[in-house]
Amino acid sequence: MTRLEKIYTDKVAPALNKEFGYKSSMEIPGIKAISLNIGLGEASQNAKLIDGAVAELTAIAGQKAVVTRAKKSIAAFKLREGMPVGSRVTLRRDMMWDFLDKLISFALPRVRDFRGIPDKGFDGRGNFTLGIKELTIFPEIQLDKIEITKGMNVTIVTSAKTDKEGKMLLELLGMPFKK
Repeated sequence: MTRLEKIYTDKVAPALNKEFGYKSSMEIPGIKAISLNIGLGEASQNAKLIDGAVAELTAIAGQKAVVTRAKKSIAAFKLREGMPVGSRVTLRRDMMWDFLDKLISFALPRVRDFRGIPDKGFDGRGNFTLGIKELTIFPEIQLDKIEITKGMNVTIVTSAKTDKEGKMLLELLGMPFKK
């Protein structure tokens, strides 16, 4: 059991149960998966960028990332169906808890002028999406090997029914939201 998972079972789940008064322990919201996504529009001109994005995402996540491809052809973007446009990886169980722990306690505090995360990333069903502008906040990224700075989206999928439950779950786990 990872450090953050232990915090969830010992402190977070009882606090959520006390706050919302669930009838069953299966109703208590938890984190189901974390999806990491790097989108590279300029990859249609430079194929090496995709290889770099896959390598960086694999290093950050600790799990092999896959290449995402265009679903439609868009002439204005010089994009044809099937061209590589980014990379993604979905984390579950221990890998998910390890990544979330690393994100909350190590990577986010390294952001320059960090004052907290805005809570506008909730989708209405308790899931939270966060945009990261630079991957250099993660310790696995070697600065001398980066061609261009890339950003990524982190989507935290929860079993919460509402945004209020999802936000409280993430706050109790230590997510630094703006006050």
